[in-house]
Amino acid sequence: MKIKTLLVVALAAAVPALACAKKPTKPAAEPVQAAPVVEEDPVITEECVMNVSLFHEAVKNKMYADAYEPWFEVYNTCPNANKSIYSDGSKIVEALYQATSDPAEKERLAKLAIEMQDKRIRFFGNDPKYPTAYILGEKGLAYVDFYGDAKLNEARECLRASVEGMGVKSKVMVLVKLVDVSYAIYKQDPNGKAEQLISDYELAGTALAEQAADATNKNAEIAGKQKDYVDNIFAISGAADCSKLDEIYAAAVKDNLNNLDMLTKIAKLYKRVRCTESDVYFAACEAAHKLQPTQESAAGCASMAAKKGDYEQAIAYYDQAIKLAMIEDELEDVADYQYNAAFYCYNNLKKYAEARKYALASIATLSGLGQNKGQGRCYIIIGMCYASTQLYPQDAKGRILNKTVYWAAVDKFVKAKQIDPSVEAQASEFISSYSKYYPTKEERFDLPNEFSGNTYYVGGWIGETTTIR
Repeated sequence: MKIKTLLVVALAAAVPALACAKKPTKPAAEPVQAAPVVEEDPVITEECVMNVSLFHEAVKNKMYADAYEPWFEVYNTCPNANKSIYSDGSKIVEALYQATSDPAEKERLAKLAIEMQDKRIRFFGNDPKYPTAYILGEKGLAYVDFYGDAKLNEARECLRASVEGMGVKSKVMVLVKLVDVSYAIYKQDPNGKAEQLISDYELAGTALAEQAADATNKNAEIAGKQKDYVDNIFAISGAADCSKLDEIYAAAVKDNLNNLDMLTKIAKLYKRVRCTESDVYFAACEAAHKLQPTQESAAGCASMAAKKGDYEQAIAYYDQAIKLAMIEDELEDVADYQYNAAFYCYNNLKKYAEARKYALASIATLSGLGQNKGQGRCYIIIGMCYASTQLYPQDAKGRILNKTVYWAAVDKFVKAKQIDPSVEAQASEFISSYSKYYPTKEERFDLPNEFSGNTYYVGGWIGETTTIR
């Protein structure tokens, strides 16, 4: 017992001694990093090539059930064999999904549709014509087609990334679905997702507008129609409310007074959704105009000047906008600016000859575009200018001759309704109103020298021959 106790004490005393006498250790070496595993592409066998031919021929004949087995074999064993694995595969999976009513099978096929795009990115993401950005668009469309509202955020993320990558080369349906999906998300959270919807609409709408304006683009016509569709979606969404836009962009304008791209982007958005009476819009246009005048900034400054009652300045800005829009070949905008200038000249400045000059210019611009709509309002402006004119002194003879302007005015109202049915009701109302003021038979009888024959020349700045009636 005594010996055991002595051994325990000796060992206890020795431990600290040994610890103190221990040599300092070297720092531990960094752990060896495992070499990254490089996955080799699957080997493309003769069987793969044969199966590609089999499923591709079956898809061409719309025999999707027959195509599935050889396609699935290739998809699993040699997914790098051919791009048709994915273009045909999408058709196969879609057809089988529509054909089955089994929920489990539908879920399997939905997952397969999404997985297929990820695999396509891995093996064909560097394709120059259909790169990763394009494939992300296909993935976003797959989310929409197979999951509906269940995976809106995943769909939007893919669609947005695709459009950011592809830009104006984006697939039309990808652009449309980006707005559709973003609108669906916005409806679930109007307060939190308004800015997201506005951003997505602006991105997609700009690309659609560029595609529609490109005469060399085979999809220009459909892009134009889809642009109208997304415009309508945005308009009814409520996110386009001018006050809501002001909440979002007021600070952005203040923070970007020297950022021309941002200011122009904001100004174009406000113009697109017809919020051009907003102080935020005016501020963006004014700041952009100082940096570099554009048709949008000039038009915005014109609206601002008109709102302040400075119509002379408004006309001067519209003159700038017209010139700049002509340079950019935006002739529809040119016609609008010319009409606006005509309206202010007639309605506010009472410069009737100037108003007619701008109105005729707008008619010529629209005529060059082959558009009748829009010409009618210009003819109405001209007619109103004529009807507002007093060419002769207010003596007995002059009072009769002054009524001849109503013949010339009604001529323009008749022309307006003939060429542009959209103004027919307004033109008819003016015809009814002003025809009451024609010179009477008795008045014409009192001035036989002036009213001989069937026609009459209305002089002064009007200078037109009209029919006596």
